Amino acid sequence: MTEQHFPLRRGLVQGLRRWFAQPRWAVVRTHLAVFDGPLMLIIGLLALLSLITLYSAGIDFPGRFEGQLRNFAAAFLMMWIVANIPPQTLMRFAVPVYTVGVALLIAVAMFGLVKKGARRWLDLGVVIQPSEIMKIGVPLMLAWYFHKHETLIRGRDFLSAAILLAVPVGLIARQPDLGTALLVLAAGLYVIYFAGLSWKLIVPVLVLGLIGVGALLLAQDQICATEVAWPFMHDYQKQRICTLLDPSTDPLGRGFHTLQSAIALGSGGFFGKGYMQGTQSHLQFIPERTTDFIFAVFAEEFGLLGNLILMVLYLALIARGLYIAANAPSYFSRLLAGGITLIFFTYAFVNMGMVSGLLPVVGVPLPFMSYGGTALVTLGIGAGILMTIQRHRKLVQT
Repeated sequence: MTEQHFPLRRGLVQGLRRWFAQPRWAVVRTHLAVFDGPLMLIIGLLALLSLITLYSAGIDFPGRFEGQLRNFAAAFLMMWIVANIPPQTLMRFAVPVYTVGVALLIAVAMFGLVKKGARRWLDLGVVIQPSEIMKIGVPLMLAWYFHKHETLIRGRDFLSAAILLAVPVGLIARQPDLGTALLVLAAGLYVIYFAGLSWKLIVPVLVLGLIGVGALLLAQDQICATEVAWPFMHDYQKQRICTLLDPSTDPLGRGFHTLQSAIALGSGGFFGKGYMQGTQSHLQFIPERTTDFIFAVFAEEFGLLGNLILMVLYLALIARGLYIAANAPSYFSRLLAGGITLIFFTYAFVNMGMVSGLLPVVGVPLPFMSYGGTALVTLGIGAGILMTIQRHRKLVQT
């Protein structure tokens, strides 16, 4: 039989010939073109700072530095894969990803693994944490929903979106995992806000929140009494908030994290104590110093000047993401890019506020800085979504 009887094989051979006939740089450039230059530069600088700080913070943790290198490799691989997926294809994934994510959360509630008093993991041959899926799945689903109703968004559409958001948030909070529940809630609320939620509905909620915080401050002694139970919250969550108000009430227990990280922040001064010279971290006073409290290690060694540089990088990351969102070619892309960008903001704001003693300790990592594979992969997927949206905007313009 001749080659003409095998069109698939002939096409494959011709494709390989064309690929090998191209200049090698042209081939590499084609694959790198999916990355957004400014966004990649910012993330690369954050990754470099992460590895520098982690080497110091994790000197007593053998394999932690090498593990973070593998985590970044996985995150950048996922970033590249997602950056190659067109936004139209991402939109088709919205409902399946959300549905599978909710189903897995229900499975966790029924027969998930329990570690340290929390039921957050599921053993499917490989142990996974389904709540991480919803950090991307929720904004993806809500952006798809509002895109389908773009021509006329009514009050009932916002109500439906609130229900779509409440289901995974409630399941995650029940595990309990307050930190992840807040991140998923914030991700969904950002999309709902960008979809046009009226300030007439937002302002009353903000006012009630301020009144609640004021009442908590005024009645701290009574509300934080041991015998007082807070509705819808576990006792340890109540204690986190009460400890935030006055860490000195339990300096060797629940207030230890806050007090020691505050000492590290203050002792760094303007220029810091110097690389690998931080006493709070190397004398092991800072708990979770490679994960949730890596900012305290960074601040002690690099001081206020280092903190300002780090904050500028995060501001640049957020500004670039909002620029991509503002110039996105479709309603779905604008909502999704805006929601993903403000997830990065929420990660950084909550972590820095937690380490600084301004917010309760809720276990939120510092984006592209803290050690951890799952969170880095999630952030990498988010960055890949921004890159594919920016890339296809350029393709539409050309």
